[in-house]
Amino acid sequence: MPPFPRPDPFDYDPAEEIAALEQWRQEQPGRAIPQRQPEKLLLASWNIANLGDPGQQRDPRDLDIMASLIGWFDLVALQEVKQDTTALQQIRARLPSSWRAIFTDKGGNNERLAFLYDSDAVELLELAGEIAVPPASARYIRLPGIDRKFDGFDRNPYAVAFRREGLRLTIANAHLYYGSSSTYHENRRALENYALGRWADLNRKSQFAYTRNVIVIGDLNMPKAEPGDLVFEALTRRGLFIPKHQTRIGTTTGGDTHYDQIAFFPGQAGAAFQTSGVFDFDGAVFSHLWEQEGRTRFDAFVRYHLSDHRLLWAQFDATGPQ
Repeated sequence: MPPFPRPDPFDYDPAEEIAALEQWRQEQPGRAIPQRQPEKLLLASWNIANLGDPGQQRDPRDLDIMASLIGWFDLVALQEVKQDTTALQQIRARLPSSWRAIFTDKGGNNERLAFLYDSDAVELLELAGEIAVPPASARYIRLPGIDRKFDGFDRNPYAVAFRREGLRLTIANAHLYYGSSSTYHENRRALENYALGRWADLNRKSQFAYTRNVIVIGDLNMPKAEPGDLVFEALTRRGLFIPKHQTRIGTTTGGDTHYDQIAFFPGQAGAAFQTSGVFDFDGAVFSHLWEQEGRTRFDAFVRYHLSDHRLLWAQFDATGPQ
């Protein structure tokens, strides 16, 4: 998306904001995020709007807050990382020295897909690559009621294999097409979701899969995670399951859309799944700005300095073979 306009300055202390976030996490009903612990994988996804775009430059205090949130987890899938990875590397540098980054080349809208992970907790395995549909297979990407052809992903999803103790996973990080709310663009979005779900299904059934244990995560641009929604039906058509988040709140700030999702197959990663939620950091940060200047100014500041997407997270049992 285009960079958000820079709002008027507002002075804040990042240490105070981080403390408020920790308190929100611990005390706000329904917002609890488990602590990192042995024999568990704490996975998160965050679309950080235009990270690295020169038109939406964050200052060091913003990056301090981002790094603090990311550090709550073992492994984080990031979307909307721009071609310039300086901001991404500055976030990584604020984390302990064991943290690593891995990311794609740029795709549509000059975006990369990335992972940040703590190498003391999570091992990067041998598989890493973008997901693409060969031209000869594009004819299989079809849905009832949609006549248009599948022309490929605007940004190829990024599949990377990780291990946390006994849990081996291929995690497909995706930022799927949005475009607009028109039927034409919604159909394209549905086809991309179906193509990703089909890839996951074929992977889990292949005798040559590096690991059949697949998680699809990221900004799937799914308006409603419920039966009847075109995009939801497309993603889940081949068996992917989307758990209900314990928070039951939207993944976009100032709204109730559920663009960001995590999905897996019930008999595989689903067996290890324990709980998930959405963390609305916008309920805790910059409270003085909200009190002094109101919702409109607050929302603009949050979108620019942090993001217009909230964090989505999930916890998995990492014991035993999967």
